[in-house]
Amino acid sequence: MTDTNLTVTVAKDLEDLIPVFMTNRHKELDTLRGALTAGDFEQLKQLGHRMKGVGKSYGFITVSDIGKRVEDAAAKTDRAAIDACIGEYAAYLSRVKVVYE
Repeated sequence: MTDTNLTVTVAKDLEDLIPVFMTNRHKELDTLRGALTAGDFEQLKQLGHRMKGVGKSYGFITVSDIGKRVEDAAAKTDRAAIDACIGEYAAYLSRVKVVYE
């Protein structure tokens, strides 16, 4: 993951929504971990699909990209790939910076 992937430019009029958006992403990370532990691949597919949509809606392309990989890996019941995605997502969320324009 390069530093350019760690800066997200968001429209100034969305500034009030981003703290809630980020809080929800951290909750989502916990939900992903729980679903993987439970082996709930259907829930993982749904979470990945939702990540794809919400990430792009707010300009967080990396969230969408990871979501697609989670969805695809869940369809194949690929625990290792999902675990890797969750690790990448955690690292991303801990380091992403938001710039308002």
